[in-house]
Amino acid sequence: GCLLAVVLDDSKRVAKRKLIEENRERRRKEEMIKSLQHRPNPSAEEWELIHVVTEAHRSTNAQGSHWKQKRKFLPDDIGQSPMASMPDGDKVDLEAFSEFTKIITPAITRVVDFAKKLPMFSELPCEDQIILLKGCCMEIMSLRAAVRYDPESETLTLSGEMAVKREQLKNGGLGVVSDAIFDLGKSLSAFNLDDTEVALLQAVLLMSS
Repeated sequence: GCLLAVVLDDSKRVAKRKLIEENRERRRKEEMIKSLQHRPNPSAEEWELIHVVTEAHRSTNAQGSHWKQKRKFLPDDIGQSPMASMPDGDKVDLEAFSEFTKIITPAITRVVDFAKKLPMFSELPCEDQIILLKGCCMEIMSLRAAVRYDPESETLTLSGEMAVKREQLKNGGLGVVSDAIFDLGKSLSAFNLDDTEVALLQAVLLMSS
């Protein structure tokens, strides 16, 4: 009888604990729904800023929404040659490296142009602008490539024109960074981000760098 009482007491404690946890989870969900329902809409001024940021992205994003029609696939044999040593010790495929250097300067220029179109950036002193751009340029270029990941061909389209595979990007000079960009592209492809969302992500990268 004593053992049965202990078991029953334990069962009650377990049931009570479960009930407390369920109530806590229910309250958490209710609070989350309430916060989402009462989230204020952007003001007219905020909508205008969102529009400016979106247009800044569109006007500096190579090939825009037509990138799939405009892209050219880097031939499969490029990026497969014996690796050569660079002065800094890194090993690269020189042919792939040469292809990437052709598009890197225009890509950087477009990021700078994007930043200059943002009022919150253009109002900063020149020295601060340079610091921010140095801190985020690679991240923004990586994001622009990542949102152009194509699951069918397993490629990223760089600068809106050159579709490359993971190993080509890796052997062309980016090394392990290429894995991070491709993995980001795979993750982002599930969200199907629009121009506004990509533009705002870029603005966050820029101003928080």
